[in-house]
Amino acid sequence: MNAQLTDKATLPVYLNYLFNPLMAPSFEYRFMITEARARFIEENYPGEIFEAFSRLQVGAAQADFWRVLVLQKHGGVYMDIDGHAVWPLARIVKPEMEELFVTTRRGEISNYFIASKPNNPHLQKVIEAIHANIESDEDKGIFHLTGPTVYNEVLPRDEIRTASYRYTCNQGNFTNEYFQYIDKPQGKWTREQYKVDVVRKREPAETEQ
Repeated sequence: MNAQLTDKATLPVYLNYLFNPLMAPSFEYRFMITEARARFIEENYPGEIFEAFSRLQVGAAQADFWRVLVLQKHGGVYMDIDGHAVWPLARIVKPEMEELFVTTRRGEISNYFIASKPNNPHLQKVIEAIHANIESDEDKGIFHLTGPTVYNEVLPRDEIRTASYRYTCNQGNFTNEYFQYIDKPQGKWTREQYKVDVVRKREPAETEQ
């Protein structure tokens, strides 16, 4: 599965999109845009989770939350739009695996590639932590609010299955920041998060007269 804010893409992003199905012929490939993402959460996680998701005002944070919610519901493999499998996906993700998280050069867990079966207790920890971060109204950047920091804080490294990005999934070999964010004048989320509140502030409660 890939998530993207628009259904239009530059040629490098489109080539990246075409490459992954070639590496995963036995997998069903789905591409999600913003509206479909929100509909899925509203239908499957009504109430507090959807309300928290609806307060996120930056697409990257929304995609961070959505990816764990959809995997927790259906299972599967998530990759960022600029990510691509290094080997055929069936060689990376085996049927007997409960989950697989990718690690960076520094050995930290990242969230641009996640494979999981549904109803994963480890993903549930991530969901609960992201939800708590949104509800806390703390001024956190996306990386710490919904991104990789959450995984590194709550996941027990001795219990989860991980693999290096070198043998799992790489980013940015087909495309770069310019081609990914050509339709967004505010630029990449790393800059956008300083121009708008990542989490929409709660409306003050009306007082009874």
